[in-house]
Amino acid sequence: MSFKFEKLTIWQKSMDFGEEINRMTMDFPTKENFNLSSQTLRAVDSIALNIAEGSIGQSNPEFKRFMGYSIRSLAEVVTCLYKARRRDYISEELFQKHYNTSFNLMNMMIAFKNKIN
Repeated sequence: MSFKFEKLTIWQKSMDFGEEINRMTMDFPTKENFNLSSQTLRAVDSIALNIAEGSIGQSNPEFKRFMGYSIRSLAEVVTCLYKARRRDYISEELFQKHYNTSFNLMNMMIAFKNKIN
């Protein structure tokens, strides 16, 4: 037995991405613990959480709505990445790595959302 969302590649990739971002925020200054670190972690966790919640909903329109929430959360993570880079908390190389992962995940999520009837 398994939940429907566990089989979704976008859920699996968003779970992996969340752990990568979690590791990244561990290197942020302690002054960011309740600010940028917290916001970034809430946003990145929200991606997988909304995919899971939407997948067990009552209707496809509801699932599409939750996919929209996930995509917005991903956009929030990207903005947090920009903030972290501008504040010199992460290198340009790490920024690019996470930015590219975000871009690829976003494209997968949008394509998946568009296939939900």
